[in-house]
Amino acid sequence: MKRKIGVVALATASLIVLAGCATATPPADTGSKNITLWVMGGDTPDALREYLKTEYASATGGTLTIEQQDWADALSKLTTALPDPENTPDVTEIGNTWSPTFTSVGAFSDISDMYKDLGGSKLLQSFVDVGAVDGKNYALPYYFGSRYVFYRKDIWTAAGLTVPTTLAEFNSDVATLKTAGQSGFYLGGEDWRNGVSWIFANGGDLATKDGSTWKSALSSAKTQTGLEQLQALYTSASLAPVTEADSTPWVNINNNASTGAPEAATIIAPGWAHWSIGDLTPDPKDSTKTVATWNDATFGAFVLPGVDGGAAPVFAGGSNIAISAASKNQSSARELMKIIFSADYQKMLGANGLGPANLDYASSLGDDQFAKALSDSAAGSKLTPAAPGWAAVEGSGLLEEFFGKVNGGGDIKTLAAEYDKKIDALING
Repeated sequence: MKRKIGVVALATASLIVLAGCATATPPADTGSKNITLWVMGGDTPDALREYLKTEYASATGGTLTIEQQDWADALSKLTTALPDPENTPDVTEIGNTWSPTFTSVGAFSDISDMYKDLGGSKLLQSFVDVGAVDGKNYALPYYFGSRYVFYRKDIWTAAGLTVPTTLAEFNSDVATLKTAGQSGFYLGGEDWRNGVSWIFANGGDLATKDGSTWKSALSSAKTQTGLEQLQALYTSASLAPVTEADSTPWVNINNNASTGAPEAATIIAPGWAHWSIGDLTPDPKDSTKTVATWNDATFGAFVLPGVDGGAAPVFAGGSNIAISAASKNQSSARELMKIIFSADYQKMLGANGLGPANLDYASSLGDDQFAKALSDSAAGSKLTPAAPGWAAVEGSGLLEEFFGKVNGGGDIKTLAAEYDKKIDALING
C-alpha cells in the first residue's frame, strides 16, 4: 500500500472479529443489478469512475454507486462493513498489504474460477500472491505504483555526478550532496515503506514463514546488513526528522526559486509522485497557491540500483480489488470485475499514470522516463509478508517505531531482537 495508514489502533481486536466476517455460507444472491463499489482515496480519477458506471449500466441495466473512503479510516470501515450483508460494499478496493489479513479470515469471495479470464498469469504476480489463500484467488491486483528515484539534475551535474549503477554508489553520491540546508537524499526516519528497499536489496525481509508460522526477520543477517546501510545513509544524507514516516518528499525537491536552494537533491517515491514534482509557479486558477511544472532540464528519474547493479527490489505501492463474501449481489459484482479487468479499463489506468494490473497493457503508461522507471522498478518489486496478521502489524505502528529508532542511531541488533518479539505477537493473526 502506498499511503500513511495512521495508527488506527488497527482495531487488532476488530480484525480478530473479522474471523466471523464471512459467513460459512454466502447469503443468497438477490439478483439485484444495483451494486456499490468502494474506492480508496482519490487515486481512481473521475473519468474512470464515470466509465465504470456507464459500462456497468450498459452491460447489466443496473446502477453502480461508487463511494470513496479515506485511507485514514478505511481499515476500521472495512472491518465493520464487510461482515454485514446489509452494509457491505459489493466490490471494494483494498490496500495490497492488507489483503492477506482479510483474505485469510474469509472476507472476500473465491473468484478462482474467474482468474484466467480476468488476466491470469498476466496479472502482477506479487499482488496476486497477497490476495490468495491455499491456492485460491480472493483479491486481485487493481493498480500498482512502484517506487523509484527522482533527482535534481542541476544539483547532481554541478557536483560532477551521474546516475549511479549500484546501491553503494547511490549511497555515496547522495551523501556528498548533503549540506547544512539540503538533504542529499530526503528520507524520513520512520519511513519504513521506502527504507525497506535497503533490506530487500541485500536479500533480507521483514518476516519469513516457517512451516505454517510467520516470524519476524529483523534479526536475520541479511536484514541486519540492509538496516546498517540504511542507518548510515540516513545519518550521512538526510535532514528529514527522525520522527517523519510517510510524507510528501516532492515538496522538498521542488524548485522554488523564491526560497533559494531546494531542501532535497534526491527523493524516492511512488511513480504517481511525478505529477507533483517541478518548478513552482503561481497557480493560474488561484494566485495564492503554486503548481509544479516538470522541467526535464532540472529534474530526472531513475530506478534505485541494486547491490550488484540492475534494479533494487523496492516496495510496490498500490491496491487490490475483491468481492465481499457477504454481498447479496455476487453475480452483479462479478460483472463489474469483468469490466475492471477489461482491456479498455486497464489501458485507461495506464493512461492516467496508474500501473495496470494486467502487465500486457503496461505500454499504456507511455514511453517516457516515468513509464520506464515504473515498469523497471515494478518488475522486481516486493510486497510485505502475506501473513494473516500483517494488517495488525502495520496498524500497530511498530514498524515506524523500529525504523525511527534505527535511523536515530540505536543499536540495530538490540532493537531487532526487541521488535521481533513484538511483531511475532501479532503477525499470525
